[in-house]
Amino acid sequence: MKKLVIFAVLLCVVSAFAFADFTVTAVTGNVTRVSGSQNVSVRVGDTLASDVVINAPDGASVVLRAATGRIITVTGARNGTVADLTRVAVNITGNVSRTNTDAVNRQTTGSATASARASDAAGDDDIAAE
Repeated sequence: MKKLVIFAVLLCVVSAFAFADFTVTAVTGNVTRVSGSQNVSVRVGDTLASDVVINAPDGASVVLRAATGRIITVTGARNGTVADLTRVAVNITGNVSRTNTDAVNRQTTGSATASARASDAAGDDDIAAE
């Protein structure tokens, strides 16, 4: 029951981000959005749905405020839907170290393999009889 409640809350939070509207709070340069077959300039105060495609050329930027209050800055030389451009990037980092296998106790006796079991069939080979 507890997992179901947590899942329901998580689903609500994710859906709020997925279908959120974004309000333009600042524009630098010539940022455009695709409307039908035309490019329309993005202006401060515009409301953009998450599926709207925006084009931010090099040197341009747009600051968006999500319905949740989160502020997102989309810098220049990026094109795509608002949802794609405002998605939180996750950087996975870590340290990889070598494992010391010198102290491992290796057991080599008593391990059967396919080649050990196949040795019983050596007398059935017709080529060996010739």
